[in-house]
Amino acid sequence: MEHEEGSAAWATPYRDVRTAGRSAVAGLLLAGAAWVARGVWETRLALAGEPASGPPDQGDGVHRPLTALEDSYHLVTSLGGAAALVCAVLFLSWVVRLRDNARVLSGRAPKYAGLWVYAGWIVPVVNLWFPRGIVADAFRGSAPERRLPASVNVWWGLWVLGMLSGVGIVYKDSTDEIIARAYTGVWPLLASDAAVVGAAVAGAVAVRAVTAVQVARMREAAGPRVPQPV
Repeated sequence: MEHEEGSAAWATPYRDVRTAGRSAVAGLLLAGAAWVARGVWETRLALAGEPASGPPDQGDGVHRPLTALEDSYHLVTSLGGAAALVCAVLFLSWVVRLRDNARVLSGRAPKYAGLWVYAGWIVPVVNLWFPRGIVADAFRGSAPERRLPASVNVWWGLWVLGMLSGVGIVYKDSTDEIIARAYTGVWPLLASDAAVVGAAVAGAVAVRAVTAVQVARMREAAGPRVPQPV
């Protein structure tokens, strides 16, 4: 199936990667803002100090009533989870279009099967490099003579740091366990939050850079019919 690039009225073999890229950038920045909010609330918890009644999860299935601040942190983390889901959908939509265009530009199939666009984020071990590899492969298929933007490596390095911390954008601890950690040692939590925020910002820069290169190559390949990017 042929797709229209941007608002062009004629058909081209390329998919609209610019709009998808703008949406992915917005999603990444939204997720970054959500993790800034988490860091602010974790700092507030640390400054308030643990109540005399102890942590929320008191063991053996016993949970004490939450304080107002703890309850608001639950809300912040829930909103952050929603922001992360929106970010994931928008980012993957961009990656799919990026791969499709790279296939047309290079005339070859992508290095990674389409299943890995989604499964590569959740399958243990391979999730340490497959998602970056998929983006890098699409970039090289679009512009083999160009160097991969440094922002791609920065994005992925910070993402992995946040993921390995256990409290990154896909965290293992329950919210009550994170609250307890904020009371006893907030700095590792804030370092993880900083890695996620940095990954979001670097990811937004990477999406813009990779998209710009691919759009330029599509214009070159298709000739004057493809409109200039705005």
